[in-house]
Amino acid sequence: MPPTRPLRGERALTSTTAPARFVLFPLHVVRSTRITAHLARITLGGESLAGFVNGGLDQRIKLLLPQPGQTEPLTPPGAGEFGWYQSWRAMDPAVRPVLRTYTVRAQRRDPDEIDIDIAVQGDHGPGSRWAVKTAPGDRVIVCGPAVEEAGGVEFRLPPSADWVLLAGDESALPAVAAILDELPAGLPVRVFAEVEGPGEEGYLPTGRPGVEVTWLHRGEDVDPVLPTAVRAAELPPGEPYAWIAGEAASVRELRRHLVRERGIDRRAVCFMGYWRAGRTEDQRAEDGPAVDDD
Repeated sequence: MPPTRPLRGERALTSTTAPARFVLFPLHVVRSTRITAHLARITLGGESLAGFVNGGLDQRIKLLLPQPGQTEPLTPPGAGEFGWYQSWRAMDPAVRPVLRTYTVRAQRRDPDEIDIDIAVQGDHGPGSRWAVKTAPGDRVIVCGPAVEEAGGVEFRLPPSADWVLLAGDESALPAVAAILDELPAGLPVRVFAEVEGPGEEGYLPTGRPGVEVTWLHRGEDVDPVLPTAVRAAELPPGEPYAWIAGEAASVRELRRHLVRERGIDRRAVCFMGYWRAGRTEDQRAEDGPAVDDD
């Protein structure tokens, strides 16, 4: 059963000087629900969430998970704006928390909770393994926003946009769903969602006027199908705003198509490499950006 009162130490870890935009929130798992074949919803709670300020849309957070054999993640020393991150990098990799980046799918008050939807692919990574095995009461740490306009929200709809393009794979679906929740009613939206198979198609909301979703089934093929599908599609007229996320190489290819072949202003294309084939997020921390703005 989930804890009925805040667990010891679940107060946000902040600096004693100027308020930081992002702080560490010690939290516990409230519940875990499988919502599609490859997406699990992890609900986190804790007293510290009273200070969590969700920016909405594609708000990203860092999730710090315990290493195997640990009952909770070790808290990286350091205070202030991301001071913990340098400390985390300096920790022994055998004991430092597993670091993963996710989107806040929803936030609620009374009680304070946040939902994080995680793409699970069997035994293919520590984040996926944790999402499958976690249980109520498990301890984690979230680095998240503590003030308004803290950052971590990349989707910025310009007032001049006539329509919106959203494109991504399973890792981007939670952000796509959160963005759809907040777009103006009636705004035309084309969504291209690359997934393994039809088991994921129940995730995005249906029946919203102006929203057309194209599901792309990759099957067991590891090669992305997203860039090819968008390249072959007939897109709406007018001035677009594009948001694309997922595997870095696929995102890079799709962005180049939109800018170079479709003639879309590069400033109207928001793009993020959420992951890179063959590299874990811990390794990517040493790599630099997953997608270069070229």
